[in-house]
Amino acid sequence: MRIAAIDQGTTSTRALVLGEDGRLQPVLSLPHAQTTPAPHHVEQDAEELLANIQRCLEAAGADVVGLSNQGESCLAWDARDGRPVSPVISWQDDRTAGVVAGLARDGAGPLVLERAGLPMDAYFSASKLGWIVRHLPLAANLARQGHLRLGTTDAFFRDRLTGRFETDVATASRTSLMNLGLGTWDADLCQLFGVPISALPRITPTSGDLGTLPGGARLAASIVDQQAALYGHGCRAPGETKITFGTGAFAQSVTGALVRPGDAAVLPTVAWQEGEGSVTYALDGGVYAAASAVNWARGLGLFADLAEIAAFGSPAIDRGLAFVPALVGLGAPHWNRAARGAWLGLGLADGKADLMQALLEGIALRSVEVLAAMASVQAANGPVSVDGGLSRNPYFTQFLADTLGRDLFLSDEPELTAAGLAQMAARAAGLSVPEVRPGRIIHGRTGAGAGRLAAFAAARHAVERYAATRLQPL
Repeated sequence: MRIAAIDQGTTSTRALVLGEDGRLQPVLSLPHAQTTPAPHHVEQDAEELLANIQRCLEAAGADVVGLSNQGESCLAWDARDGRPVSPVISWQDDRTAGVVAGLARDGAGPLVLERAGLPMDAYFSASKLGWIVRHLPLAANLARQGHLRLGTTDAFFRDRLTGRFETDVATASRTSLMNLGLGTWDADLCQLFGVPISALPRITPTSGDLGTLPGGARLAASIVDQQAALYGHGCRAPGETKITFGTGAFAQSVTGALVRPGDAAVLPTVAWQEGEGSVTYALDGGVYAAASAVNWARGLGLFADLAEIAAFGSPAIDRGLAFVPALVGLGAPHWNRAARGAWLGLGLADGKADLMQALLEGIALRSVEVLAAMASVQAANGPVSVDGGLSRNPYFTQFLADTLGRDLFLSDEPELTAAGLAQMAARAAGLSVPEVRPGRIIHGRTGAGAGRLAAFAAARHAVERYAATRLQPL
């Protein structure tokens, strides 16, 4: 049987086929547009995303398919014909920051944290879905008529492709609308965010019999991209941890059972539920800007070729130069959307290379903050498995390992989200496929981490204090 992974990501949709040797063969990659029609608004076209998935399915010619989604990106559509009535509001979109802040001031934070396991943040889908109902008259009218469908992008794809209006439990755990312990939509949370519970999809396991796709292929796995990557990294036992460096940097650590941290520094989430088996949980934490920060700097003319930022001298942070990569706010463990990026400690002798060195280190230091917060809740187990574009930068990975004080496993497989999808789909179809994980260890040297983190914390505090000043009326 031919097994394919369709990875629907932030900037592209990719099709890869799993070979009998357990290795992936790329088949097709299609980019899609991303627009910013207003400040803090980031949108995509649902029909474009769906068309790209359909083209990838045709190119793959598979019997069994796994499908990943962007997680917190969401939209509304008409139940009668599947027509979108809103754009896809991206996980990067921050238009509801004021709404979320207002709910937090009203004391909603403890309820959301206790039920959903998530902090009050516009990153998650609930406030975006509520915004659609409040601000788009067509969506509101459909809701009154009982014809509105709301959901993350996977629910839209599955509705249109299989005729089944469903989402998976891992993706649902990223909405702020699901009761994390029960795996069901929570009526109180839906009311809080203004989301009609009747418009939400049915929640299913992440793999199993998920419907039939056009052409007759079986959809055997559907899961949010970061959890698919966790599976692809081979993380199964408590404490096994991965971090993916894509548009943002997203870390997850398996806990097995549901573990609730005492605060919202890092988040409990569903990792997966295979078939009718028990739910596996994980800890989750993200850095909002990783590759997006590097691409932004390239657009500013700080470098032209990736080879220019692969090697540097002594670390910039050790020389007093820091960059806080809060270009779209601070994620875990700080959750401060108002913060913005900054270089601190600049001198006349510093040039483009110094700025880029500090930028790479800033992403690594933010990642260490997330990983350290996770390790304080769930004891680490083995090397941290890393993937994504920045994991190919030798300076970045060695600085990360040294500052973290732990070994990294750098996979040779560049498509671990797709690997996890394909492996999960194969298991659901009853197929045995070898899990191949070639790679190498990058050894972390201890000793420098505490001082670097202290210096970076001072820079981060300065950025957050400035953000608080900007929010005060003049």
